[in-house]
Amino acid sequence: MNRKEIAEIRRRLNPERTNVTLIRGCYVNRDREIISQFAQSPLAMPEEEAEKYLALFSKTLSGTPDKNLVNIGFSADQVRDGEEHRLLMALRDSALTDDAAVQAFCEHVISTLDAEDNYLILLMHDAYDVPSFSADGARAEDGSDVFHYIICSVCPVRQSKPALRWDAAKNEFRTRAVDWIVNAPETGFMFPAFDDRAANIYSAVYYLRDPGTPHDELSAALFNAEEKPLSADEQRETFRSLLEDSLEEECSYDLVQSVHEQLSERIREQKADREADPLRISRNEMRGMLRDAGVSPERVEAFGVQYDERLGAGVDLSPVNIVEPKSFSVKLPDVVIKIAPERADLIETRVIDGRKYLLIRAEEGVEVNGVNIAITDPEESPF
Repeated sequence: MNRKEIAEIRRRLNPERTNVTLIRGCYVNRDREIISQFAQSPLAMPEEEAEKYLALFSKTLSGTPDKNLVNIGFSADQVRDGEEHRLLMALRDSALTDDAAVQAFCEHVISTLDAEDNYLILLMHDAYDVPSFSADGARAEDGSDVFHYIICSVCPVRQSKPALRWDAAKNEFRTRAVDWIVNAPETGFMFPAFDDRAANIYSAVYYLRDPGTPHDELSAALFNAEEKPLSADEQRETFRSLLEDSLEEECSYDLVQSVHEQLSERIREQKADREADPLRISRNEMRGMLRDAGVSPERVEAFGVQYDERLGAGVDLSPVNIVEPKSFSVKLPDVVIKIAPERADLIETRVIDGRKYLLIRAEEGVEVNGVNIAITDPEESPF
């Protein structure tokens, strides 16, 4: 799903636009015991309560594609006869009215998820009349297709902190009772994916609030994917080690800066096009970037060989997981330098009298502990 398609579904998740027919919940404690289960229609809820539920589902479709929102593909065999896919289809096709399927799904999550807190499993079903448009952009009059989908949100439930609250009736502050509060979802998914504005039953979109905590145990149980996509952290660390190990002495400051600039530019271009698919970069594209940055043919070849060994031939990476376009830093054991990426040219490396140095050009506006200082040439000092 591209950014435009994600936004189109998210717009559905408000009380004025939604056609959510049913919300089901299963409240579980940290000992994997079910505390409560419920099934409610948003139409029967107070408006404020329905908005809060829909906001949790909307959060499950937030973040950056390929980083917080990861595409999980099903093979043809799974779609034809896979237990995991069959359960997801039963949930969707029954609009969550199949009690046995809902119970089986919740038990599957409970037996798998590694959670430190109590948590709430939320499920919703929506039927979206997808409008069609003519070539000139006008809405067509010949009807629309109905897109049936479910969203699952897994939300930690934590105790609120004790505090003082204002009691207007008694005109005084009183102790606020400790409550159990539903927090924003840690993980969840949408099935099926909304690709080319239609259902793609060969794909689901998996949500991670923190890409560094991918809950692999849950995604494996829910989707049984033959090839699990690398997490954002795994992609970043693998790419960094590839540069270090394959380029060796050619892995210089200028090289890393050049790669950062090229990848950041691609991210900016892709972000400007809301209909573009999530950005991916192949091994050969990376080799081209290295050549453009002046890396020798031998080291470029070594990079390609190690890429295939560590990631596999044909595996692409996501630039948003490799670089931060708005961040550029230099780290030493005792020093961290952060600089605007567009001014990375202010730093250069030198070897002086056998010692390695980082030089930072500083013309004016230099502060130390908030104090403006002067930088003088010792040879010009009168002392």
